[in-house]
Amino acid sequence: MNGGNSLSERYQHESIEKKWQERWESDALFRTSSDNKKKWYALTMFPYPSGDLHTGHWYAMAPSDVSARLKRMQGHNVLFPIGFDSFGLPAENAAIKQNVDPRTWTYNNIERMHGQLRAMGASFNWEREIITSDPDYYQWTQWWFLQLFNQDLAYQAEAAANWCPGCQTVLANEQVLNGNCERCDNVVSKRFLKQWFFRITKYAEELLDFSKMDWPKRIETMQTNWIGRSEGARISFDIDIQNVSEKIEVFTTRPDTIYGATYMVLAPEHPLVKTITQKAYIEDVQDYVEATTRISEIDRLSTERKKTGVFTGAYAINPVSKKRVPIWIADYVLSTYGTGAIMAVPAHDERDFEFAQAYKLEVIPVFDHEKIDVSEPLEAAFTTGRQMVNSEHFNGTLATEAIKKVTTYLEEQQLGEESITYRLRDWLISRQRYWGTPIPIIHCETCGIVPVPESDLPVLLPENVEFTTDGKSPLEQLQEWWLVECPNCKKPARRETDTIDTFVCSSWYQMRYIDPRNKTAPFAQEFAKEWLPVDQYTGGSEHAVMHLLYTRFFWKTARDLGLVDADEPMLRLFNQGIILGTDGNRMSKSRGNVVAPDQQVEKYGADAFRCQLMFIGPWDQGGPYDPKGMPGIVRWLNRVWNVANHSYTNKSESTDPTEQKNLERTVHQTIAGVTEDLERFQFNTAISKLMSLTSTLGKVQENPSIDNSTWHWAIQTLLLLMAPLAPHITEELWELLGQPYSIHKQPWPDYDPQIAAEEILQIVIQINGKVRDKIEVAATINKDDVEKRALQQDRIKELLLDQTPKKIIYVPGKLINIVV
Repeated sequence: MNGGNSLSERYQHESIEKKWQERWESDALFRTSSDNKKKWYALTMFPYPSGDLHTGHWYAMAPSDVSARLKRMQGHNVLFPIGFDSFGLPAENAAIKQNVDPRTWTYNNIERMHGQLRAMGASFNWEREIITSDPDYYQWTQWWFLQLFNQDLAYQAEAAANWCPGCQTVLANEQVLNGNCERCDNVVSKRFLKQWFFRITKYAEELLDFSKMDWPKRIETMQTNWIGRSEGARISFDIDIQNVSEKIEVFTTRPDTIYGATYMVLAPEHPLVKTITQKAYIEDVQDYVEATTRISEIDRLSTERKKTGVFTGAYAINPVSKKRVPIWIADYVLSTYGTGAIMAVPAHDERDFEFAQAYKLEVIPVFDHEKIDVSEPLEAAFTTGRQMVNSEHFNGTLATEAIKKVTTYLEEQQLGEESITYRLRDWLISRQRYWGTPIPIIHCETCGIVPVPESDLPVLLPENVEFTTDGKSPLEQLQEWWLVECPNCKKPARRETDTIDTFVCSSWYQMRYIDPRNKTAPFAQEFAKEWLPVDQYTGGSEHAVMHLLYTRFFWKTARDLGLVDADEPMLRLFNQGIILGTDGNRMSKSRGNVVAPDQQVEKYGADAFRCQLMFIGPWDQGGPYDPKGMPGIVRWLNRVWNVANHSYTNKSESTDPTEQKNLERTVHQTIAGVTEDLERFQFNTAISKLMSLTSTLGKVQENPSIDNSTWHWAIQTLLLLMAPLAPHITEELWELLGQPYSIHKQPWPDYDPQIAAEEILQIVIQINGKVRDKIEVAATINKDDVEKRALQQDRIKELLLDQTPKKIIYVPGKLINIVV
């Protein structure tokens, strides 16, 4: 280590860290095997091989490693694997821009990141490494696809898809952020294409149940909102066109307003638009539909945007009033929500009211209101009122009873039915890209859609393909790849050229880690029973409605296939915050605020960098990383080196009982505090406690007053508590102390609450919540005696001015608040 307080002659982090990394790997120290210990499956989200580990990777992985090491020392049989989520668009973009093969680019990056991950000193089980672009992995991704296909959970359909013109591919809804592609930021438009979907909506209701796992409330809320459960009624409207038998199905949460439905609106993408549009209106409708494809969903839903639409020339029949109502198309109605059609009730819906005003459509209120004269033209929509009006035999029905009564009537008349709908759409998994898992489907003119036989898996990606600047997938251009024989009729057929969304690869990877070299199945049942589900998962909250939702869906399908037992894939989830640059912004090369981990490790060492990242603040909050803070961590590690590596001898014949007792109490308190902090992922406060213990030991070392055995016990305890956080320096010092290899296989220290308890407590005295004085009392003192001592203090008597307290609140061992 360098700097004014350096002990570089004694602590050479470069040689020490390399020494132990090589030793741990050669000894397979962190290999996981079956034994009788209680299992602990710890998993951190695996990285994409972008080329270099950045500070964000370290911030996610190093603390996760601390947790895994702690559990190992606490006696658990720990599985802590690592791998690479290696399919994806960046490799393909690199192929186009740099004229390099995506496979070469990806695996070169993986090789570089191998070294960087090892430099972190993490206790990963490298023997279980998986790489999702390896054929022996994506063979089983294809196998999963076939299982879902056989269960009618994978299907192909023509649908309006999110199209990114920059990436030249379809995006899932979750990959569209504020109307733009999450990767290239181009405006996303809509295209009708044949796409492959996973039927995640089948599990929508179950995905709303979070009772069997301990996940952050924020993630539960985000998934709940994304799934978007709505209760209401599904109602059928006849179309008033000769020879048109189709009906317009709408879902509404307000069936009680049906008498106020004065017009209908279809999403421009609705399949009935072409069928019902009358000849005189075709051109206007077509122009509007085309214009809508260039508008993002977020803009279409904006309450600030002016409502627009086009009349189709067609009419529907209100099923209860039997009135003809005009059918419009408008971009504020989305095909991705409900049925893609609405009954518009302008009197009681703000968007419908605005549209009706713009196009002079009828407004009929169906509730009265104590502050609004509904016999006069409305100035604005209002959601509900006291009782129903303008609703035939429902007039006078109280608003609180209206929905139930109208729904019952609709069901009795077979005009509609009670229904539940979800905002969640089926998961679109088709990608018009090369670097992904090929979809194991063959299209035959005779047999239709034919799944590839499992015995023919994997369907391998062709190598040495050529990329064109138009962004089209090379697979479409390789006839020698896609022209195949139909497995059924043996006639010429065409292989599916779309590849699978990379989120599918990461939806089941935790299952493959338990048996990564299995050639005959994705994993063996015996290992599933031994290791699954994951006990502790860590990663970013930005994955709430993509990866974390998809992996729950995948797990539930695996359960229903009889492959796993539990209902959820990860029992516990912890989300780390975001590490920022020194300017408080996300690290970005364009901002010039990126801190390269390699440079920090080379200068200060992996232990120092790990600890500094964990010391900057609570892990779940993140914050700016400033290299200027490194010298403080370096000085602490040097002090640890000093107190542990220098001899201690109490030359006097006797010890100081008070000092010895104080040190024992401090050590037991530190064990208790650090254990609790690490188990709660509060690494910053754990390090603070260890720094305090180091200072205490330094003072004892300067003035020896305790016996040698207590000193050595205290030093060994310090190193054991530090081992998960700073694995290299503690391993080295443990060896120098003559202790058995390895420190990371030693049992975690226990503490005695009685020894840890303070004999003297400092009690804060407050008056009406404001601190006014402090007193020291015996730890065994009771509430009444604390109150007497507090009221007897001269400062308190002076402030109370003979007032009698209304009440006295005592927080044991901490404070007393006198309320006057």
